[in-house]
Amino acid sequence: METSVRRAVVMIQPNPHNAGGGCGARMRPATVAAAVWGALTAAMAVVAALAYRLGGAPALGAIAQEGPISDIALTFYAAAAAWLVLGGFVVLLALGRIDSGNALTAACFLAVSLLYVGFIRERVRYGDVGDYVNAARSLVKGEHLPARYLYPPLWATLLRGLVRHGTRAVFDVLWILNLLSLFALFFLLRATMRRYGFSDRLASLATAGFLLVNVPVARTLGYVQVNFHTLNLMLAALLLYRRSAALSALALALAAHLKVSPLALVAAFVMARDYRWLAWFAISAAAIAGWTVAENGVYPYRDFIANAAGVWSRDYPSYRQFSVDSLVQAVVALFDRGHALMPFVVFPLKAVVAAAGIAAALAHRARRAFADAAGAEGTVLNAAPALFVLMVLLQPIAWPHHCVFLAVPFLALAKRLETEGEWILFGAAYFLVFLMPVHDFFPWSYGRLAALLLWLPFSTSLSRRRAEGRLFARANAWTARGAFKPGPAGEP
Repeated sequence: METSVRRAVVMIQPNPHNAGGGCGARMRPATVAAAVWGALTAAMAVVAALAYRLGGAPALGAIAQEGPISDIALTFYAAAAAWLVLGGFVVLLALGRIDSGNALTAACFLAVSLLYVGFIRERVRYGDVGDYVNAARSLVKGEHLPARYLYPPLWATLLRGLVRHGTRAVFDVLWILNLLSLFALFFLLRATMRRYGFSDRLASLATAGFLLVNVPVARTLGYVQVNFHTLNLMLAALLLYRRSAALSALALALAAHLKVSPLALVAAFVMARDYRWLAWFAISAAAIAGWTVAENGVYPYRDFIANAAGVWSRDYPSYRQFSVDSLVQAVVALFDRGHALMPFVVFPLKAVVAAAGIAAALAHRARRAFADAAGAEGTVLNAAPALFVLMVLLQPIAWPHHCVFLAVPFLALAKRLETEGEWILFGAAYFLVFLMPVHDFFPWSYGRLAALLLWLPFSTSLSRRRAEGRLFARANAWTARGAFKPGPAGEP
């Protein structure tokens, strides 16, 4: 009898882990946190709406104050971004969408996003965005593109409508888009590393580790550059290739119309002999160019070619950028002779670099250096890292922020490292490319160039060894263990 009573009492007791029960159910802490976040968000919106209703835009100044060396609009955008990122995390937690299987990924994204929201809020001056505004304004007026605008006319064409609302409107939109593009980069780069054999958790850790301490990433944000948009499209081209050749080709065509250098990645599809993809790429590129010409005429493309050709006519070095062209210019300027011979030195050097890059890509493809995928997808994935390096090496101007395009080559190469010497060489190159602050001192300015030139033979040498590095294999196996999903207390 006593045993029966105990069982009846247990059966009618509410389950503390049940979030959805009746009126007597206890709310989970995450649900309470989400409710509090929602209430606070609603309260802030009501206060702002009342202030605007009572006094218009000037009344909003009564509930906001611009601090020293600050911009009140950017402060608001950064605060809103941080609040929304945190709120999204709490809501997903309350909905049970975050568990021990994906909590690490969520935490890594939270760390990356909040770090750079705080960083970018501190800046009040930005570069390059002015060139985009001037180019878009020139198209609106039917004038020639400014000499400093070294991009195809697509980006300026897309910005024409915003220019009519003023320079500040263009800047604000691009500032927000750049931050959102960084958020998207976290997930796209993580997904790409999964294709390269990284476990789910290791891909999250590697992506966060790459983004958290990274000079090129910080400078891309600081210049409101198009690098994140371009890189995201290139990664999308790799990720979509398995599902749709048309969408993959469209993504890379868009990237090539933002910057010309992504055309280097087309070589991977040529190596795969995927003529269907190449046809889709040609159609997409022609369609984008046709729309741009229909909007502006042909002259912006002529201006782009003229501006790009003008880069090679410069006879002075820029130590901050580390291209082959800059190195030759620096040496010529140092000895103050040989200016007329520069083209005869630069172009043969670039031809050698291009040959070395293609040779490395072919070797990686033949040996499946980075990905075990077979067929055309395996060819593209294995050839891509060397082509990412090549696209940066062949640029006539290579600024430090261009190194964001080197994420895939360096992260993929890490899985091949085995000996202490290999790790030291890799660490030195990684430090020069991603961690060394910008400097303007000859010859130290060209450390990034040396690191990239080293990457090509170094990666080719490592690809001769079929096995992955032991450290990577152990880390991959350890992080690939099944996720533990906790259930109610007392469950087996």
